[in-house]
Amino acid sequence: MKVNKIDHICIAVKNLEEARKVWEPVLGKQKPDDEYVDEPEKIKVARYWVGEVGFELMESTTPDGDVAKFVEKRGEGIMLISLNVDNTRESMAELKQQGYPFIGGARPFRDCEFTFIHPKKMTGVLLELIDYKWREFGDRE
Repeated sequence: MKVNKIDHICIAVKNLEEARKVWEPVLGKQKPDDEYVDEPEKIKVARYWVGEVGFELMESTTPDGDVAKFVEKRGEGIMLISLNVDNTRESMAELKQQGYPFIGGARPFRDCEFTFIHPKKMTGVLLELIDYKWREFGDRE
């Protein structure tokens, strides 16, 4: 499996608007570079580009969402690190052969797919693999 780069880092927050007030001055931004709601994942996201790495603030849209559960259990903070790969499903197949446990299967996002490797295997870190093409920065191939 080839890792292209760190795709993004996600910070779980209780209140997205309040977190933006804290983070935007530090990031040198007046607003997110990308804002979206992902209904299947039950999250509202403010994404900022820091170089070619996404920095995301995520708030749960429901009390039973994974972000809400994370914040309740661990408090606000880094929830996951995402690695950009060429093909999520091929990466999953390769890592499964090596004994890596996944949380569910490949999930859709925009025109790509992502998956999670269980944090018990990854020294406590929820690791995401995503094959997002990053058109925001033009064709890099």
